[in-house]
Amino acid sequence: MRDVAKSANAGFAQVGVDFPPPIGGLLKRSFDIVGSVAGLVLLSPLFLMVALLVKLSDNGPIFYGHKRIGRGGRIFSCLKFRTMVTDGERVLTAYLAANPEANAEWIATRKLKNDPRVTRVGQVLRKLSLDELPQILNILQGDMSLVGPRPVVRDELEIYGSAAVYYLKSRPGLTGLWQVSGRNDVSYDTRVAFDRHYVENWSMFQDIRIIFKTVPAVWMSRGSY
Repeated sequence: MRDVAKSANAGFAQVGVDFPPPIGGLLKRSFDIVGSVAGLVLLSPLFLMVALLVKLSDNGPIFYGHKRIGRGGRIFSCLKFRTMVTDGERVLTAYLAANPEANAEWIATRKLKNDPRVTRVGQVLRKLSLDELPQILNILQGDMSLVGPRPVVRDELEIYGSAAVYYLKSRPGLTGLWQVSGRNDVSYDTRVAFDRHYVENWSMFQDIRIIFKTVPAVWMSRGSY
């Protein structure tokens, strides 16, 4: 992934500039701060309820931080309510070794429709996308945006190929064009195309439209797992 980020930076170095500021500039950042503060205040009862459910489910940690790639290749800890068992890596390794079809699915998408690591409470949280609410804190910290490309891990960004430069121009989003356009019902190549289109055609109006479309998309649980 570092090579991908360096390659992207090299492209801008050719025209004598460093990696550019994130798309949207001060307007988008101001919108993120106001929106995330309002979200924390309005959703605080829901936060507390979900935190209690996660803790009571198996007495493990409430939050989970996974290393993701941010703007310009910066690595940050993407926060979620924990939806998996605490020994998830061991469970996943054993499951993939025993299930070739699942292993092929994992290699292709880095996701599983029937993930053995997910707890019962986690299944509900994922279906409703409630597990991603702690990412509001990532937005306040400046690692993420309300709207942007889906945050990816190192191996995923390598799949982007030359389109990685578009991902690296923007802060990853809590929601985005992919999430309201079919989510996991679309191919990974289509997801990459959505990210590129979003960055190339960014506007404040588009961000607001995506936010409003997120609510019915989550409510219908379209393509989520």
